[in-house]
Amino acid sequence: MHPRPHRNPPAHPQPLLWDLFCRVVDNFGDIGVCWRLGADLATRGHSVRLWVDDASALQWMAPGALQGQWAGVQVLPWQASQNQTALATLPRADVWVEAFGCDIAPEFIAACAHSARASGQFWTKFPVWINLEYLSAENYVERSHGLASPVMHGPAAGCTKHFFYPGFTTATGGLLREPDLARRRDAFDQPGQRAAWLAQRGIDWQGECLVSLFCYEPTALPGLLLRLATGAEPTRVLVASGRATAAVQAAIDSLNGLQPSWNVRKVLSISYLPNLTQYEFDHLLWACDLNFVRGEDSVVRAIWAGKPFVWQIYPQDDAAHQVKLGAFLDMLQAPTSLRQFHTLWNSEAAWNGEPEPSPLTQLKQWTQTVRTARHRLWQMDDLATQLCAFVQKKR
Repeated sequence: MHPRPHRNPPAHPQPLLWDLFCRVVDNFGDIGVCWRLGADLATRGHSVRLWVDDASALQWMAPGALQGQWAGVQVLPWQASQNQTALATLPRADVWVEAFGCDIAPEFIAACAHSARASGQFWTKFPVWINLEYLSAENYVERSHGLASPVMHGPAAGCTKHFFYPGFTTATGGLLREPDLARRRDAFDQPGQRAAWLAQRGIDWQGECLVSLFCYEPTALPGLLLRLATGAEPTRVLVASGRATAAVQAAIDSLNGLQPSWNVRKVLSISYLPNLTQYEFDHLLWACDLNFVRGEDSVVRAIWAGKPFVWQIYPQDDAAHQVKLGAFLDMLQAPTSLRQFHTLWNSEAAWNGEPEPSPLTQLKQWTQTVRTARHRLWQMDDLATQLCAFVQKKR
């Protein structure tokens, strides 16, 4: 069972029209977070226009989104936010959200500013302007959350943006968590649901340990597969589509070249998954005994899943990601074994041919760590709730 909030959830605020802006930089994290936020706001009675420069991932992440089949959410091409003719008749939003530092098109800002000034209601009708930042457990997040950034130039001069930071403490904006998440997880926990979900995906599960793998190209991957193949416990790895699949196939090629009999006992089985919707990705995490996740959105889902997990943080050239990873592990109050495996999994050192330590021996301790953190984080208001309250206050 998921821990329940210690207080009654707040009543739905006044429905608003939100413009949510997203530029897809790499992988699926940007669009994944933005879609999850937009869909969450829509379930709370709001209307959302999601302006995105590459919405292709929504074809499988949220089927029907591009066809307008999700009530309350309209997906629009980024280019349309620069079309002055179309903008002239566009209903003015109550809120603008720039996700992850993407800049709203100047034409869009100008169209809204000119309309507001022409109506004589510039200061009362101009949207609340939010810069939604990346997730981090570092100390600067508390200091920066909610700070104002005056707009000094351009047609919106005199307006103010506000920084909004997701986070892991009550002094931050919290984490994305849909109101029905606990109910969905409890339903999946009913007897037979896990086996049925696996069978629907053509996985003949015989009770072996299940490990999900959603990763980039970790150098430790061949060693992990070798350790699982030489362990005592039958294990099946469920590999996410895309980069994870390519990485596993490359690791297997490497192992076959070095040790052709590395999986001769057939202790390790590997199943390759198709692209999963966001709902089905939750089911994958709930079904597995250990989850390997990457990026911002999936690590939050791994926390809510309450299963032991290992996070591959997005690497940065200046190694700033190592500081971010350390802060996250501190927040998690991770034991030494979990810290050591994260260091190994996020290392750029070349694999030396030796099998890596098996994480399966640590699952009991890691599970307790995750569930303790989940219980603490569940007591906080979620990100959408906090964002709505912040906007209402600024309006």
